[in-house]
Amino acid sequence: MDKKTTSDIPRVRLPELPIEGGCQCGNLRYRIIEAPLTYYVCHCTDCQKQSGSAYGSSLMVPAQDIELHGPFETYVCRGGSGRMSDRVFCPTCGGRVTHQIQGSDVVVVKPGTLDDTSWLKPAGHIFTASRQPWVPLPETGALLFDHGPDMQALRDHWRRMVGGTTIS
Repeated sequence: MDKKTTSDIPRVRLPELPIEGGCQCGNLRYRIIEAPLTYYVCHCTDCQKQSGSAYGSSLMVPAQDIELHGPFETYVCRGGSGRMSDRVFCPTCGGRVTHQIQGSDVVVVKPGTLDDTSWLKPAGHIFTASRQPWVPLPETGALLFDHGPDMQALRDHWRRMVGGTTIS
């Protein structure tokens, strides 16, 4: 296993539910009605291309706990895992808000689309072997994976980070 553990668990105070967000133009909105499962940063080349940046980030939510409001389109493609993925975006501005591996009970929200991102702290960084060399990795507080992650470890670490707290 290529997981590296860093010390010092940072604390995350979840905002009051529901957590809301949407695309750039505001036509496609969503509401997350229960606490997210985990939040992580991915340095794979697919996320680099999708984001047009050095990495992508993902906020995992149970599929039954997210509500989409407004028009959307779905782009179906094979993800980095080799499995088919439904990528949901706004047909007006093109902003992608979620993706879901077909058959999964988890939806991944693109957290940059949240109305308030101030509370986010990643539980981990994955596919760090393909990160851009100028992107530093945290020395403490996050799980680091050279390649694919141990998703249960990310969820467990996030649960320790959240500790049942919310922002009122």
